[in-house]
Amino acid sequence: MAQDTAQQPSAAPATPARALLPLILPALVVGVGASLLLLGVEALAEQLQDVLWQDLPDALGVGRYSVLWMLVMLTATGVLVGLVVWKVPGHAGPDPATTGLEAVPLPPVVLPGLLLATVLMLAGGPSLGPENPIIAVNVGLALWLGHRLLPRMPGGLWAMLAEAATIGALFGTPVAAALLISEALAGRQLKGALWDSVFAPLVAAAAGALTTSLVAEPAFDLDLPALDHPGWDDLLAALVIASVAALLGMCAVRLLPYVHGAFARLRHPMLALPAGGLVLGLLAALGGHLTLFKGLDEVGELAADPDGWSAGEFATMSVVKLAALLVAASCGFRGGRIFPAVFIGTALGLCAHALVPGVHPSLGVATGVLGILLAITRQGWVSLFTAAVLVASPAILALLCIASLPAWLLVTGRPQMQLREDGTPVR
Repeated sequence: MAQDTAQQPSAAPATPARALLPLILPALVVGVGASLLLLGVEALAEQLQDVLWQDLPDALGVGRYSVLWMLVMLTATGVLVGLVVWKVPGHAGPDPATTGLEAVPLPPVVLPGLLLATVLMLAGGPSLGPENPIIAVNVGLALWLGHRLLPRMPGGLWAMLAEAATIGALFGTPVAAALLISEALAGRQLKGALWDSVFAPLVAAAAGALTTSLVAEPAFDLDLPALDHPGWDDLLAALVIASVAALLGMCAVRLLPYVHGAFARLRHPMLALPAGGLVLGLLAALGGHLTLFKGLDEVGELAADPDGWSAGEFATMSVVKLAALLVAASCGFRGGRIFPAVFIGTALGLCAHALVPGVHPSLGVATGVLGILLAITRQGWVSLFTAAVLVASPAILALLCIASLPAWLLVTGRPQMQLREDGTPVR
Protein backbone atom coordinates (compact mmCIF):
# COMPACT_ATOMS: atom_id res chain seq x y z
CA MET A 1 0.00 0.00 0.00
CA ALA A 2 2.78 2.44 0.95
CA GLN A 3 4.70 1.53 -2.20
CA ASP A 4 1.64 2.15 -4.40
CA THR A 5 1.08 5.50 -2.72
CA ALA A 6 4.71 6.50 -3.25
CA GLN A 7 4.44 5.70 -6.95
CA GLN A 8 1.44 7.98 -7.45
CA PRO A 9 2.27 11.40 -8.91
CA SER A 10 2.17 14.17 -6.31
CA ALA A 11 1.13 16.87 -8.77
CA ALA A 12 -0.50 17.32 -12.12
CA PRO A 13 1.80 16.60 -15.06
CA ALA A 14 3.62 19.61 -16.43
CA THR A 15 2.79 20.98 -19.87
CA PRO A 16 5.47 20.09 -22.43
CA ALA A 17 7.51 22.98 -23.79
CA ARG A 18 6.27 22.36 -27.32
CA ALA A 19 2.78 23.30 -26.13
CA LEU A 20 3.96 26.58 -24.57
CA LEU A 21 6.31 27.82 -27.29
CA PRO A 22 3.53 28.62 -29.83
CA LEU A 23 1.92 30.91 -27.25
CA ILE A 24 4.88 33.27 -27.04
CA LEU A 25 4.27 35.23 -30.26
CA PRO A 26 0.52 35.81 -29.65
CA ALA A 27 1.30 36.84 -26.07
CA LEU A 28 3.94 39.33 -27.25
CA VAL A 29 1.57 40.84 -29.81
CA VAL A 30 -1.24 41.17 -27.27
CA GLY A 31 1.15 42.68 -24.71
CA VAL A 32 2.49 45.35 -27.05
CA GLY A 33 -0.95 46.12 -28.47
CA ALA A 34 -2.57 46.44 -25.03
CA SER A 35 0.16 48.81 -23.85
CA LEU A 36 -0.04 51.00 -26.96
CA LEU A 37 -3.81 51.28 -26.63
CA LEU A 38 -3.49 52.31 -22.98
CA LEU A 39 -0.77 54.84 -23.78
CA GLY A 40 -2.80 56.23 -26.68
CA VAL A 41 -5.91 56.69 -24.55
CA GLU A 42 -3.95 58.36 -21.75
CA ALA A 43 -2.08 60.64 -24.17
CA LEU A 44 -5.32 61.72 -25.84
CA ALA A 45 -6.96 62.30 -22.46
CA GLU A 46 -4.00 64.39 -21.27
CA GLN A 47 -4.15 66.58 -24.37
CA LEU A 48 -7.87 67.10 -23.91
CA GLN A 49 -7.36 67.77 -20.20
CA ASP A 50 -4.87 70.54 -21.02
CA VAL A 51 -7.41 72.14 -23.33
CA LEU A 52 -10.29 71.89 -20.86
CA TRP A 53 -8.46 72.83 -17.68
CA GLN A 54 -5.76 75.23 -18.97
CA ASP A 55 -6.32 76.67 -22.44
CA LEU A 56 -10.08 77.16 -22.22
CA PRO A 57 -10.30 78.79 -18.77
CA ASP A 58 -7.28 80.98 -19.59
CA ALA A 59 -8.98 82.14 -22.80
CA LEU A 60 -12.19 82.90 -20.90
CA GLY A 61 -10.38 84.63 -18.05
CA VAL A 62 -11.69 82.14 -15.50
CA GLY A 63 -9.53 80.54 -12.80
CA ARG A 64 -8.41 77.06 -13.83
CA TYR A 65 -9.58 75.47 -10.59
CA SER A 66 -12.08 78.03 -9.44
CA VAL A 67 -15.29 76.69 -7.92
CA LEU A 68 -17.25 77.94 -10.92
CA TRP A 69 -15.02 76.22 -13.45
CA MET A 70 -14.94 72.94 -11.55
CA LEU A 71 -18.75 72.92 -11.37
CA VAL A 72 -19.06 73.74 -15.07
CA MET A 73 -16.47 71.24 -16.26
CA LEU A 74 -17.63 68.27 -14.21
CA THR A 75 -21.27 68.86 -15.08
CA ALA A 76 -20.35 69.26 -18.76
CA THR A 77 -18.33 66.03 -18.56
CA GLY A 78 -21.43 64.31 -17.23
CA VAL A 79 -23.44 65.67 -20.15
CA LEU A 80 -20.89 64.51 -22.74
CA VAL A 81 -20.47 61.04 -21.23
CA GLY A 82 -24.24 60.83 -20.88
CA LEU A 83 -24.61 61.53 -24.61
CA VAL A 84 -22.15 58.73 -25.38
CA VAL A 85 -23.95 56.27 -23.12
CA TRP A 86 -27.31 57.29 -24.58
CA LYS A 87 -26.61 57.58 -28.29
CA VAL A 88 -23.42 55.73 -29.26
CA PRO A 89 -23.94 52.09 -30.35
CA GLY A 90 -23.33 49.72 -27.47
CA HIS A 91 -24.06 52.44 -24.86
CA ALA A 92 -20.42 52.35 -23.65
CA GLY A 93 -20.78 48.88 -22.17
CA PRO A 94 -22.46 47.66 -18.99
CA ASP A 95 -23.13 49.66 -15.85
CA PRO A 96 -19.63 50.26 -14.39
CA ALA A 97 -20.89 49.57 -10.87
CA THR A 98 -21.41 45.94 -11.96
CA THR A 99 -17.92 45.42 -13.40
CA GLY A 100 -14.52 44.61 -11.91
CA LEU A 101 -10.98 43.98 -13.10
CA GLU A 102 -12.03 40.66 -14.65
CA ALA A 103 -13.75 41.96 -17.75
CA VAL A 104 -16.78 40.38 -19.37
CA PRO A 105 -16.09 40.00 -23.13
CA LEU A 106 -17.86 42.76 -25.05
CA PRO A 107 -18.82 42.73 -28.74
CA PRO A 108 -16.73 44.99 -31.01
CA VAL A 109 -19.59 47.46 -31.53
CA VAL A 110 -19.40 48.44 -27.84
CA LEU A 111 -15.68 49.21 -27.74
CA PRO A 112 -15.50 52.62 -29.56
CA GLY A 113 -18.15 54.11 -27.28
CA LEU A 114 -16.44 52.74 -24.18
CA LEU A 115 -13.12 54.24 -25.29
CA LEU A 116 -14.74 57.61 -26.00
CA ALA A 117 -16.49 57.66 -22.61
CA THR A 118 -13.19 56.77 -20.91
CA VAL A 119 -11.24 59.55 -22.62
CA LEU A 120 -13.90 62.13 -21.74
CA MET A 121 -13.97 60.90 -18.13
CA LEU A 122 -10.19 60.99 -17.72
CA ALA A 123 -9.96 64.49 -19.17
CA GLY A 124 -13.01 65.92 -17.42
CA GLY A 125 -11.97 65.26 -13.82
CA PRO A 126 -14.14 62.50 -12.25
CA SER A 127 -12.31 60.41 -9.66
CA LEU A 128 -11.82 57.19 -11.60
CA GLY A 129 -8.85 55.54 -13.31
CA PRO A 130 -8.53 53.93 -16.75
CA GLU A 131 -7.99 50.32 -15.66
CA ASN A 132 -11.45 48.71 -15.86
CA PRO A 133 -12.55 50.08 -19.27
CA ILE A 134 -9.11 49.60 -20.85
CA ILE A 135 -9.00 45.99 -19.68
CA ALA A 136 -12.50 45.49 -21.13
CA VAL A 137 -11.51 47.01 -24.47
CA ASN A 138 -8.29 45.03 -24.70
CA VAL A 139 -10.11 41.80 -23.85
CA GLY A 140 -12.75 42.51 -26.48
CA LEU A 141 -10.18 43.33 -29.17
CA ALA A 142 -8.01 40.33 -28.31
CA LEU A 143 -10.97 37.96 -28.54
CA TRP A 144 -12.27 39.47 -31.77
CA LEU A 145 -8.91 39.51 -33.57
CA GLY A 146 -7.69 36.27 -32.00
CA HIS A 147 -10.67 34.24 -33.18
CA ARG A 148 -10.02 35.42 -36.71
CA LEU A 149 -6.27 34.98 -36.82
CA LEU A 150 -5.85 31.90 -34.58
CA PRO A 151 -9.30 30.32 -34.21
CA ARG A 152 -7.92 27.21 -32.49
CA MET A 153 -6.76 29.11 -29.43
CA PRO A 154 -9.42 29.11 -26.66
CA GLY A 155 -11.20 32.40 -25.99
CA GLY A 156 -10.40 32.22 -22.29
CA LEU A 157 -6.68 32.35 -23.08
CA TRP A 158 -7.07 35.47 -25.21
CA ALA A 159 -8.94 37.16 -22.36
CA MET A 160 -6.26 36.19 -19.83
CA LEU A 161 -3.51 37.47 -22.12
CA ALA A 162 -5.27 40.82 -22.55
CA GLU A 163 -5.95 41.24 -18.83
CA ALA A 164 -2.37 40.40 -17.89
CA ALA A 165 -0.96 42.66 -20.60
CA THR A 166 -3.06 45.63 -19.47
CA ILE A 167 -2.18 45.17 -15.80
CA GLY A 168 1.50 44.95 -16.75
CA ALA A 169 1.19 48.10 -18.85
CA LEU A 170 -0.66 50.00 -16.12
CA PHE A 171 1.99 49.32 -13.46
CA GLY A 172 5.01 49.19 -15.75
CA THR A 173 5.97 45.76 -14.40
CA PRO A 174 4.68 42.20 -14.96
CA VAL A 175 4.83 41.44 -11.23
CA ALA A 176 1.38 42.87 -10.52
CA ALA A 177 -0.13 40.84 -13.37
CA ALA A 178 1.56 37.65 -12.16
CA LEU A 179 0.19 38.17 -8.66
CA LEU A 180 -3.30 38.93 -9.96
CA ILE A 181 -3.36 35.87 -12.22
CA SER A 182 -2.03 33.59 -9.49
CA GLU A 183 -4.76 34.85 -7.14
CA ALA A 184 -7.42 34.29 -9.82
CA LEU A 185 -6.17 30.75 -10.48
CA ALA A 186 -5.95 29.83 -6.80
CA GLY A 187 -9.50 28.50 -6.64
CA ARG A 188 -9.39 26.62 -9.93
CA GLN A 189 -8.32 23.07 -10.65
CA LEU A 190 -5.33 23.47 -12.91
CA LYS A 191 -4.51 20.97 -15.64
CA GLY A 192 -0.77 21.43 -15.15
CA ALA A 193 1.71 23.27 -12.98
CA LEU A 194 0.91 26.83 -11.94
CA TRP A 195 3.76 28.26 -13.97
CA ASP A 196 2.48 26.49 -17.05
CA SER A 197 -0.82 28.33 -16.59
CA VAL A 198 0.78 31.74 -16.05
CA PHE A 199 3.53 31.34 -18.67
CA ALA A 200 1.74 32.97 -21.61
CA PRO A 201 0.01 35.68 -19.52
CA LEU A 202 3.36 36.52 -17.95
CA VAL A 203 4.88 36.94 -21.41
CA ALA A 204 2.01 39.27 -22.34
CA ALA A 205 2.41 41.21 -19.08
CA ALA A 206 6.16 41.55 -19.60
CA ALA A 207 5.64 42.78 -23.16
CA GLY A 208 3.04 45.30 -21.99
CA ALA A 209 5.19 46.50 -19.10
CA LEU A 210 8.31 46.82 -21.24
CA THR A 211 6.44 48.75 -23.93
CA THR A 212 5.08 51.17 -21.34
CA SER A 213 8.50 51.56 -19.75
CA LEU A 214 10.21 52.28 -23.06
CA VAL A 215 7.59 54.74 -24.30
CA ALA A 216 6.39 56.51 -21.15
CA GLU A 217 8.96 55.69 -18.42
CA PRO A 218 6.38 55.43 -15.59
CA ALA A 219 7.51 55.83 -12.00
CA PHE A 220 5.36 54.80 -9.03
CA ASP A 221 7.99 55.40 -6.34
CA LEU A 222 6.89 58.53 -4.46
CA ASP A 223 10.47 59.21 -3.36
CA LEU A 224 9.51 59.38 0.31
CA PRO A 225 12.23 58.94 2.95
CA ALA A 226 13.05 55.28 3.53
CA LEU A 227 12.22 53.52 6.79
CA ASP A 228 15.46 51.76 7.67
CA HIS A 229 14.98 50.14 11.08
CA PRO A 230 11.31 49.61 12.00
CA GLY A 231 10.49 49.18 15.67
CA TRP A 232 7.53 48.12 17.78
CA ASP A 233 5.94 51.55 17.49
CA ASP A 234 6.09 51.23 13.68
CA LEU A 235 4.36 47.85 13.88
CA LEU A 236 1.58 49.34 16.02
CA ALA A 237 1.18 52.25 13.61
CA ALA A 238 1.01 49.87 10.63
CA LEU A 239 -1.71 47.76 12.25
CA VAL A 240 -3.80 50.78 13.22
CA ILE A 241 -3.50 52.72 9.93
CA ALA A 242 -4.20 49.72 7.69
CA SER A 243 -7.24 48.78 9.78
CA VAL A 244 -8.60 52.34 9.83
CA ALA A 245 -8.09 52.59 6.06
CA ALA A 246 -9.92 49.30 5.53
CA LEU A 247 -12.83 50.50 7.66
CA LEU A 248 -12.96 53.78 5.73
CA GLY A 249 -13.04 51.87 2.46
CA MET A 250 -15.82 49.65 3.78
CA CYS A 251 -17.93 52.74 4.40
CA ALA A 252 -17.94 53.40 0.66
CA VAL A 253 -18.59 49.73 -0.07
CA ARG A 254 -21.62 49.72 2.22
CA LEU A 255 -22.96 52.95 0.71
CA LEU A 256 -22.54 51.87 -2.93
CA PRO A 257 -25.95 50.14 -3.32
CA TYR A 258 -27.78 53.15 -1.85
CA VAL A 259 -25.93 55.81 -3.86
CA HIS A 260 -26.20 53.73 -7.03
CA GLY A 261 -29.90 53.24 -6.36
CA ALA A 262 -30.42 56.98 -5.98
CA PHE A 263 -28.89 57.69 -9.39
CA ALA A 264 -30.68 54.70 -10.93
CA ARG A 265 -34.01 56.29 -9.98
CA LEU A 266 -33.25 59.06 -12.49
CA ARG A 267 -33.71 56.33 -15.14
CA HIS A 268 -31.71 58.01 -17.92
CA PRO A 269 -27.99 58.62 -18.50
CA MET A 270 -28.67 62.22 -19.52
CA LEU A 271 -30.03 62.80 -16.04
CA ALA A 272 -27.84 60.53 -13.90
CA LEU A 273 -24.45 61.51 -15.34
CA PRO A 274 -24.92 65.31 -15.36
CA ALA A 275 -26.32 65.06 -11.82
CA GLY A 276 -23.29 62.98 -10.83
CA GLY A 277 -20.99 65.53 -12.46
CA LEU A 278 -22.64 68.35 -10.51
CA VAL A 279 -22.18 66.46 -7.22
CA LEU A 280 -18.53 65.81 -8.14
CA GLY A 281 -18.07 69.53 -8.79
CA LEU A 282 -19.45 70.35 -5.36
CA LEU A 283 -17.14 67.78 -3.78
CA ALA A 284 -14.17 69.27 -5.65
CA ALA A 285 -15.12 72.70 -4.31
CA LEU A 286 -14.98 71.20 -0.81
CA GLY A 287 -11.81 69.13 -1.17
CA GLY A 288 -9.80 71.25 -3.62
CA HIS A 289 -8.48 70.51 -7.09
CA LEU A 290 -6.19 67.73 -5.84
CA THR A 291 -9.26 65.55 -5.37
CA LEU A 292 -9.98 65.67 -9.12
CA PHE A 293 -8.95 63.18 -11.82
CA LYS A 294 -7.67 59.65 -11.35
CA GLY A 295 -5.27 60.80 -8.64
CA LEU A 296 -1.87 59.45 -9.67
CA ASP A 297 -0.27 62.82 -10.48
CA GLU A 298 -1.96 64.34 -7.46
CA VAL A 299 -0.47 61.63 -5.21
CA GLY A 300 2.97 62.73 -6.38
CA GLU A 301 2.13 66.30 -5.42
CA LEU A 302 1.09 65.22 -1.93
CA ALA A 303 4.20 63.09 -1.45
CA ALA A 304 6.50 65.88 -2.65
CA ASP A 305 5.57 67.86 0.47
CA PRO A 306 4.32 65.49 3.21
CA ASP A 307 4.26 68.32 5.76
CA GLY A 308 2.61 70.85 3.46
CA TRP A 309 -0.92 70.27 4.71
CA SER A 310 -2.49 69.93 8.12
CA ALA A 311 -4.03 66.73 9.46
CA GLY A 312 -7.48 68.23 8.92
CA GLU A 313 -6.71 69.04 5.29
CA PHE A 314 -5.39 65.53 4.64
CA ALA A 315 -8.46 64.04 6.33
CA THR A 316 -10.76 66.24 4.26
CA MET A 317 -9.06 65.19 1.04
CA SER A 318 -9.32 61.52 2.01
CA VAL A 319 -13.05 61.69 2.74
CA VAL A 320 -13.86 63.90 -0.25
CA LYS A 321 -11.91 61.69 -2.65
CA LEU A 322 -13.66 58.60 -1.28
CA ALA A 323 -17.04 60.28 -1.72
CA ALA A 324 -16.06 61.33 -5.25
CA LEU A 325 -15.02 57.78 -6.08
CA LEU A 326 -18.34 56.50 -4.74
CA VAL A 327 -20.39 59.01 -6.73
CA ALA A 328 -18.43 58.54 -9.96
CA ALA A 329 -18.73 54.76 -9.73
CA SER A 330 -22.47 55.00 -8.98
CA CYS A 331 -23.74 57.50 -11.53
CA GLY A 332 -22.34 55.85 -14.66
CA PHE A 333 -18.87 57.25 -15.41
CA ARG A 334 -16.69 54.55 -17.00
CA GLY A 335 -13.52 53.96 -15.02
CA GLY A 336 -11.63 51.96 -12.41
CA ARG A 337 -11.08 52.40 -8.71
CA ILE A 338 -7.44 51.48 -8.03
CA PHE A 339 -5.75 54.83 -8.69
CA PRO A 340 -8.30 56.96 -6.78
CA ALA A 341 -7.96 54.49 -3.89
CA VAL A 342 -4.19 55.06 -3.94
CA PHE A 343 -4.81 58.80 -3.48
CA ILE A 344 -7.21 58.13 -0.59
CA GLY A 345 -4.74 55.84 1.15
CA THR A 346 -1.87 58.27 0.63
CA ALA A 347 -3.80 61.21 2.06
CA LEU A 348 -4.94 59.09 5.01
CA GLY A 349 -1.39 57.91 5.72
CA LEU A 350 -0.06 61.46 5.61
CA CYS A 351 -2.91 62.50 7.89
CA ALA A 352 -1.63 59.95 10.42
CA HIS A 353 1.87 61.40 10.04
CA ALA A 354 0.52 64.92 10.61
CA LEU A 355 -1.42 63.82 13.69
CA VAL A 356 1.45 61.78 15.16
CA PRO A 357 4.81 63.02 13.84
CA GLY A 358 6.42 59.79 15.04
CA VAL A 359 4.55 57.91 12.30
CA HIS A 360 6.98 57.62 9.41
CA PRO A 361 5.46 59.11 6.22
CA SER A 362 6.46 56.09 4.12
CA LEU A 363 4.86 53.74 6.62
CA GLY A 364 1.71 55.85 6.79
CA VAL A 365 1.33 55.99 3.01
CA ALA A 366 2.05 52.31 2.41
CA THR A 367 -0.31 51.02 5.10
CA GLY A 368 -3.03 53.52 4.23
CA VAL A 369 -2.94 52.43 0.59
CA LEU A 370 -2.88 48.77 1.63
CA GLY A 371 -5.98 49.05 3.79
CA ILE A 372 -8.08 51.04 1.34
CA LEU A 373 -7.18 48.78 -1.58
CA LEU A 374 -8.04 45.65 0.37
CA ALA A 375 -11.50 47.07 1.05
CA ILE A 376 -12.18 48.33 -2.47
CA THR A 377 -10.54 45.66 -4.65
CA ARG A 378 -10.38 42.52 -2.44
CA GLN A 379 -7.16 41.73 -4.32
CA GLY A 380 -4.68 40.88 -1.57
CA TRP A 381 -1.54 40.47 -3.63
CA VAL A 382 -2.19 43.52 -5.80
CA SER A 383 -2.89 45.60 -2.69
CA LEU A 384 0.39 44.51 -1.09
CA PHE A 385 2.32 45.08 -4.31
CA THR A 386 0.88 48.55 -4.91
CA ALA A 387 1.53 49.64 -1.34
CA ALA A 388 5.12 48.35 -1.46
CA VAL A 389 6.02 49.82 -4.84
CA LEU A 390 4.92 53.32 -3.83
CA VAL A 391 7.55 53.64 -1.11
CA ALA A 392 10.32 51.29 -2.34
CA SER A 393 11.43 50.57 1.23
CA PRO A 394 12.29 46.89 1.77
CA ALA A 395 12.05 47.23 5.54
CA ILE A 396 8.33 48.02 5.23
CA LEU A 397 7.47 44.76 3.44
CA ALA A 398 7.29 42.69 6.62
CA LEU A 399 5.16 45.35 8.32
CA LEU A 400 2.80 45.40 5.33
CA CYS A 401 2.36 41.64 5.42
CA ILE A 402 1.52 41.75 9.13
CA ALA A 403 -0.74 44.80 8.78
CA SER A 404 -2.68 43.11 5.98
CA LEU A 405 -3.92 40.38 8.35
CA PRO A 406 -6.27 42.40 10.60
CA ALA A 407 -7.29 44.56 7.64
CA TRP A 408 -8.24 41.45 5.67
CA LEU A 409 -10.30 40.16 8.59
CA LEU A 410 -12.27 43.40 8.47
CA VAL A 411 -13.16 43.06 4.78
CA THR A 412 -13.32 39.37 3.92
CA GLY A 413 -16.75 37.78 3.57
CA ARG A 414 -18.40 41.20 3.44
CA PRO A 415 -20.01 42.99 0.46
CA GLN A 416 -17.64 44.06 -2.30
CA MET A 417 -17.54 47.35 -4.20
CA GLN A 418 -19.33 45.73 -7.11
CA LEU A 419 -23.03 45.21 -7.71
CA ARG A 420 -25.09 42.61 -9.49
CA GLU A 421 -27.45 43.73 -12.21
CA ASP A 422 -30.32 43.83 -9.70
CA GLY A 423 -28.36 46.33 -7.56
CA THR A 424 -27.42 43.95 -4.75
CA PRO A 425 -23.75 43.81 -3.72
CA VAL A 426 -21.45 40.98 -4.76
CA ARG A 427 -19.99 39.03 -1.85
